[in-house]
Amino acid sequence: MSPELPLPVPQPDQQAYAENLRMALESSEKRRLNYQRLQARDRAERMDTLPAKLDFENVSRCNFRCPACQVSIWENGRRAADMTLEAFKAIIDDLGTLVEIKLQGMGEPLLQGDPFFDMIRYARSQHIWVRTTTNASLLHLKDNAAKLIDSGVNEVQISVDGATAQTFQAVRVGSRFAQVVANCKLVNAYCNERDLLRTRMWTVVQQLNLAEFLDLVELGADLGFRRITFAMDLHGWGQEVMEKPNAERLGDVSRILELAPRAIERGRARGVEVTFWRNTTKYSSETPASMCPWPFERAFVSSDLRIVPCCMIGNPEVLQLGDATSFVAAWNAPAYREFRRAHLSGRIPGPCTLCYQNRKT
Repeated sequence: MSPELPLPVPQPDQQAYAENLRMALESSEKRRLNYQRLQARDRAERMDTLPAKLDFENVSRCNFRCPACQVSIWENGRRAADMTLEAFKAIIDDLGTLVEIKLQGMGEPLLQGDPFFDMIRYARSQHIWVRTTTNASLLHLKDNAAKLIDSGVNEVQISVDGATAQTFQAVRVGSRFAQVVANCKLVNAYCNERDLLRTRMWTVVQQLNLAEFLDLVELGADLGFRRITFAMDLHGWGQEVMEKPNAERLGDVSRILELAPRAIERGRARGVEVTFWRNTTKYSSETPASMCPWPFERAFVSSDLRIVPCCMIGNPEVLQLGDATSFVAAWNAPAYREFRRAHLSGRIPGPCTLCYQNRKT
């Protein structure tokens, strides 16, 4: 990530995130001790700490067929059954160490309905910071916009990948631009009525929408967003069938960097914070400290309760490391230890290499 470009911070700000963390740690001795050990612990093949953060995929199905997403190649846009509320609670209780979760995986989380909101409320009852992502297509139904914000969710990332209907619907296949626009206005108005900063517009910059880069800032402001983040990478979900097409879809990074100052200034003029995110040069295999932290402190739990290394793979059919219903046992079982050993020795596993700027041979 270019150092001159601002990175996103938690909603509503770092101070609020730190205060929530304090409450989470004070509410549980097990959580506090694990978190403290995790901060001081060296990365090793066998970890004597448990994850403090976790991604939960409540559903692995979607009502869109975005070409850059692996859901588009799944039969009927679905991989597996939904995660139950009971299973979600059991994993959180079994670990007892979580301070933060992302509650969304490959699917559209609002498809699950009320159990999704119940999951958020359960996590928030333990002061666990909760982030989710939605395509916003269902926020107008069944009072979903209000239910989502009233659940206590800390941050809602809303995917908006085009400033015009033609571009948006080409990127978000199966969508209706007008409905998403209306739904973004709806949820942002609800937040404003309650003086809450919860939503963030999230745009993956691609060849299809690069010409609308600056227009997207204007659109975000018109929709009521106060924060917009431009993601500057597309990856292949650890699969060759996705990697090459997504590399071709990726927006010209040099052009993004050229336009970034204008986007930031235009956002400032409209009262919108513009930030940037890039994954593809984030990690290095040179030292344990510069490696991806996921193998050592975080994981992704699929909707059918299998452990996946991270959200950049997001699919147990590509790579899985154990049964999430026995997460504590799986965390240091042979599969996980071998996965960590590969990272530590510089033999970065194939599905992980795209997140590395270099790797040992």
